[in-house]
Amino acid sequence: MMLAYHLGDTESNRMTRPRILLADDHTLLLEAFHKLLEDDCEVVGKVGDGRALVDAAMDLRPDVVVVDVAMPVLNGVDAARQIKQRLPDTRIVFLTMNEDPDLAAEAFRAGASGYLLKRSAGSELLTAIREVVQRRSYVTPLVTEGLVGAMMPGSDLHRSSTHLTDRQRAVIQLIAKGHSMKEIAAILNIVPRTVAFHKYKIMEMLNIKTTAELIQFAIKNRIV
Repeated sequence: MMLAYHLGDTESNRMTRPRILLADDHTLLLEAFHKLLEDDCEVVGKVGDGRALVDAAMDLRPDVVVVDVAMPVLNGVDAARQIKQRLPDTRIVFLTMNEDPDLAAEAFRAGASGYLLKRSAGSELLTAIREVVQRRSYVTPLVTEGLVGAMMPGSDLHRSSTHLTDRQRAVIQLIAKGHSMKEIAAILNIVPRTVAFHKYKIMEMLNIKTTAELIQFAIKNRIV
């Protein structure tokens, strides 16, 4: 599938290919995305964490950033928000495993132009890039219906975070930013065992099973 304005394989047309910066913490996926896009786009960089993404975006000034939601060091939504503040013309496409419409809504509030799933067909990423470089938005049909409700005023986006203590919120925030248990303990001046206890109690209270889900909760509830 060729992008709409990539009309042929001439030197002039290759010069017009959109410049793409890829961000994912799985190296194999980064390579797969690169392979998928290389005929239609110029992949200018690949990074593995959110902080490196912000730095690379400032340096490379890509047309489009393709990023996962759950990224180490700095989550993808906060990274996107920082990039849009500094590079408003750069388009952000989220490519994630998370189908939660509330999370998709938060991604768009942070400045995203596209949101699709890793289980989508490979051609859908090219479709999303084509749409966003033409200053349109793209949302995979797999989350569209739920996203409409999540974007409406009065959404219950924050409801489940109201019972957290200040210490619990601090622990979640630091986990979402990619800190280890030992680092969190040093920052909060407690022992790592206490950090682990807080994390366990938070996940039990929220019925969350994995750290990735906890990070997604933090993003949705704007704890980070």
